[in-house]
Amino acid sequence: MTEPVAMTLRGGRVVDPSSGLDRITDVHIEAGVIVGIGPAPDGFAPERSINAEGLIVCPGLVDLCARLRQPGQEHKATIASETRAAAASGVTTLCCPPDTLPPVDTPAVAQLIMQTAEERRLARVLPAGALTQGLDGTQITEMAALQRAGCPVMSNADRPIRNTRVQRRALEYAATYGLTIFLHPADSYLGEGGLVHEGLVSTRMGLPGIPQAAETVAVARDLALAEQTGARIHFRGLSTARATEMLAEARGRGVPVTADVAAHQLFLTEDDLIGFDANAHVVPPLRTAVDRAGLRAAVAQGVISAICSDHQPHEADAKLDPLPQTEPGISALETLLPLALQLVREGVLDLPAALACMTCHPADILGRAVGRLGVGATADITVFDPNETWVPSAQTLVSRGLNTPFIGTEMQGRVRYTLLAGRVVFRRGG
Repeated sequence: MTEPVAMTLRGGRVVDPSSGLDRITDVHIEAGVIVGIGPAPDGFAPERSINAEGLIVCPGLVDLCARLRQPGQEHKATIASETRAAAASGVTTLCCPPDTLPPVDTPAVAQLIMQTAEERRLARVLPAGALTQGLDGTQITEMAALQRAGCPVMSNADRPIRNTRVQRRALEYAATYGLTIFLHPADSYLGEGGLVHEGLVSTRMGLPGIPQAAETVAVARDLALAEQTGARIHFRGLSTARATEMLAEARGRGVPVTADVAAHQLFLTEDDLIGFDANAHVVPPLRTAVDRAGLRAAVAQGVISAICSDHQPHEADAKLDPLPQTEPGISALETLLPLALQLVREGVLDLPAALACMTCHPADILGRAVGRLGVGATADITVFDPNETWVPSAQTLVSRGLNTPFIGTEMQGRVRYTLLAGRVVFRRGG
């Protein structure tokens, strides 16, 4: 890792979705800030030059959901290991859910996470503040204090609030302070005990299912409460086509709601569980090919504005038991960019639109001035080869978590350099 120096990225295809910039040009950096795009500013003397010919230069990626496991679950991963993986993935800013041990329900825990990440200096880590104390869904937290401590959003992680009155009070509190609430839409009663999507595959495999209605009922409730309270909500990780239709209708009426989808939901379906592959055990569950098509259409239409990794690294033992006893989640930071590029190759999105879903759009949801390339912007930059192929494996993945169904699958697109505030925090091959 190097300190920030005056630097030029030469001859790359510079893509900044927020401004519409897309051309082969140079980017000039000084003191951690972009000082010029195109011709160098007068008097600029770079100390370092990076040849970006044939590569894409874009804003550092912004990931709305990546678990780092620290504090409390360091046997799975640590802030050090996973911010290293983030840097290798081109992710410069990430939001981690509040389900650490202890949860992020006090300013002290939020500050501990941020300080630990700042010491590593590999990625900008923004913890989501807990919506309820202990994430138990009964008593709301001091959200304003968490916001002052640096939490950009509030969330109850993947633990739905059962009590609708508590949910309403939380949204009213959030609306008072202009906070965005991340909601995992799942009716806990309908989904209770379920492992996979309720349908033909779950029946054939003899596994308890989670019906589509577990998501759509929760979406309907949360949209009604958002409209009632005026709170700004964000659906974290949609999985059903019907939920995207409800989202589009609400957005059309002016309800302040956004949503994201995990990259793996745009490729995998319930069929990937056949054979009881524990690496395909996720929450929300992988659903049908119709749902996958609906999610892709929602991304293409801008109804879903962000694609995230939903990174959940596990130790090997967490996935070794029979599927019902395994822990859900995929180690997904390092497959985020190549999966998004696959959407481009399949014609779902063009390159600027795909990058927007991982840069300026999630930055806007977080309310942070990142995810953009422009003169005066902080030099968080990802440089990647869109054509390089590689295969995820124990040898190629940087994350401590190797729990991904994409192990052994050829990927196309790989990060060459990652810059955080003008410092090279990752360089492939060195």
